[in-house]
Amino acid sequence: MPSFDVVIQTDLQEVDNALNQARKEIAQRFDFRGSKSRIDWDRKGDVTLVSDDRPRLDALLDVVKTKLVRRGVSIKNLEVGESEPAADGLVRQKVTLKTGIPKEAAKEICQHLRQSKIKVQGQIQDEQIRVTGKKRDDLRAAIASLKEADFGLDVLYQNFRQ
Repeated sequence: MPSFDVVIQTDLQEVDNALNQARKEIAQRFDFRGSKSRIDWDRKGDVTLVSDDRPRLDALLDVVKTKLVRRGVSIKNLEVGESEPAADGLVRQKVTLKTGIPKEAAKEICQHLRQSKIKVQGQIQDEQIRVTGKKRDDLRAAIASLKEADFGLDVLYQNFRQ
């Protein structure tokens, strides 16, 4: 039976490159001179932005998003947390990279497939969705239908099998 997978993947090497570029830009920008702004990354998916005050933190977040977009990483898969006070009068903000489809979004995608009246079935498998159907044309129609709908995520369609 033909099938394909709906997944969210983030290229961690590209994220690393983008964050290194952002660090270099912050070191050279005039408005960040003398500030304690920094970008910390735990190599799993959590990026912590630290700066002196809220406007610089917003500028820091803007630099990071710009560099991620230039490196081909979708910012739809970023979850930006609230800013919170940190030690020494600094402000901290946590940004999380989504690496799998959240359960609520997976249920919404499967519900969309059922309501579309296309003869396919969506099955949630951990952090991805396996879509199966009897005909390849039905699967192509399902991909087109999912691309039309906006779930707030940048999903990929992989493993198209016979």
